[in-house]
Amino acid sequence: MDNQSLLECLERLRSRTQEGAIVEFKSNLNEPKEIGAYISALANSAALEGATRAWMVWGVADGTHEVVGTSFNPFAAKVEGNQSLIMWLQQMTAPRADFTFHPVQHAVGSVVMLEIHPARKAPVAFQNMRYIRIDSHKTRLNEHPDKEARLWAMLGQKADWSGELVPDATLDDLAPEAIAMARKRFTEYLLKSERNAERHEQIRQDAAAWDVPTLLNKARLTKQGRITRSALLLLGKDEAAHYLAPADAKISWILRDAGNATVSSQHFGLPLLLSTDQVFAHIRNVTIEHMPDGTLFPSAIQQYDPWVIREALHNCIAHQDYLLGGKINVVEHPDRLVLSNLGQFIPPSVEWMLEHQSPPEHYRNQWLIDGMIRLRMIDQVGSGIRRMFQTQRERFFPMPDYRIDENEFGKPRVEVTLPGQILDTKYTQVLMKRDDLDLRQVLMLDRVQKRRSLSAEEIKELKALKLIEGRSPNFFVSAKVAEWTSQKADYIRTRGLDDSYYQLLVLEYLNQYGQAPRRDLDELLLPKLPDILDDAQKRHKVKNLLQKLRRDGYIYREGPQTKAIWKLGSEPV
Repeated sequence: MDNQSLLECLERLRSRTQEGAIVEFKSNLNEPKEIGAYISALANSAALEGATRAWMVWGVADGTHEVVGTSFNPFAAKVEGNQSLIMWLQQMTAPRADFTFHPVQHAVGSVVMLEIHPARKAPVAFQNMRYIRIDSHKTRLNEHPDKEARLWAMLGQKADWSGELVPDATLDDLAPEAIAMARKRFTEYLLKSERNAERHEQIRQDAAAWDVPTLLNKARLTKQGRITRSALLLLGKDEAAHYLAPADAKISWILRDAGNATVSSQHFGLPLLLSTDQVFAHIRNVTIEHMPDGTLFPSAIQQYDPWVIREALHNCIAHQDYLLGGKINVVEHPDRLVLSNLGQFIPPSVEWMLEHQSPPEHYRNQWLIDGMIRLRMIDQVGSGIRRMFQTQRERFFPMPDYRIDENEFGKPRVEVTLPGQILDTKYTQVLMKRDDLDLRQVLMLDRVQKRRSLSAEEIKELKALKLIEGRSPNFFVSAKVAEWTSQKADYIRTRGLDDSYYQLLVLEYLNQYGQAPRRDLDELLLPKLPDILDDAQKRHKVKNLLQKLRRDGYIYREGPQTKAIWKLGSEPV
């Protein structure tokens, strides 16, 4: 769009009596997270309203719609780490939002128009949270379940691929050994659901007597004896996989060494009910005999909890978007397991799942999930992820890491990493000594040990609890936690000492030797500076210490800066 077309569009937007759900006027808003949340809200609102575009405009007064100009420049704006604002906004939205910033030359002053395309395959999330506009107010989508359900339906997600019938498939396309396992698992499900112990033997007898059609109907894998895609996925013979095209119903196990080179691999097809056990058998879940400090685990412990592995793997099967044509991957590294599946992560975020302990309003493969629950492959919907985190906590291991992004072909992907080793003994010992921290606080501390970023609210909370110290982004375990964990020396190495201590070292050195070049003072101070600083930050710290002593008249510099010699006393006049 040229400048004239943009001016005409601007006048149409300004002529509206109110902003509404698809237009937002701002003067000089430059907070990246606020802009990202607006992109999510406007993209989702545009889809819900059936609009071809939504707009966010800088340089127009919110109330009067008068052009006032703006100083906001999205093309020069940066975020933490000196990253481009526009690139960062793209990376923080999922699925990737389609938007364009347009600079507009107006007679009154500079105007910026952000053109936002409506959400397409799934509601747009910003930093794993979905937003919507209610009139002219931005709010979280999950707070309006009626609009959330209607939006999913409009985006074509209403039909459940996993529950659709496969007309040409018959019971002969199902593997007998998988059907036998399904009978065993479904009987266990019924027994678990029945609290009257006297009924257990009757349930076993009834389940053993069911013919195959009755069994599969009761387990919600078939519909009145007709084969669904879920029945084929879980129980189908490998040669029946063609019925599921374009789905690639496989699980690939890949073993990699410390250099990320592939050592071995194997692919497992239908029936997935049995394939998951085969994949699990390939994972080298070694026993750890010794842990840091020798006292964390007096008895041997496995790298991974078997239940956590199975839950993560079964979640990949349950939530895979089979229409995208990709397979499930299980990549085994020496120190971690990485499991991934294709498909948009439908809950608002992992944190939302941990907090609410309840399922979202919509799931991609509801029929498949219902069947997997009855075959005891996954927990009741909404509790599995939380139990994974809780189990890792109880084992004093780092939390699972979820990564929600796109693969190299632009398809949405969910990846979960299960750490197989302790990263920070301080964090581990905190969990051993403190049982009063809730799971959300443990998750925040886990991010600190992994050197991950925290939100302003999270930083405020952890500092109020005296759990962390330092400045963004270099937060570290606080003295309070160090006291719990008997890691006081570690704390001092991380936090460092008072500047007066380092200044005294310089003065004592010069008093003994009379003078020193900068390199000698670097050798004196650099090893003593806190570990939280990198090399460049340490050298900058030394420079500031010397400049402070110089300003106060304790030392002076002689000679050019690059070859300066530092001496005691005031600088000669």
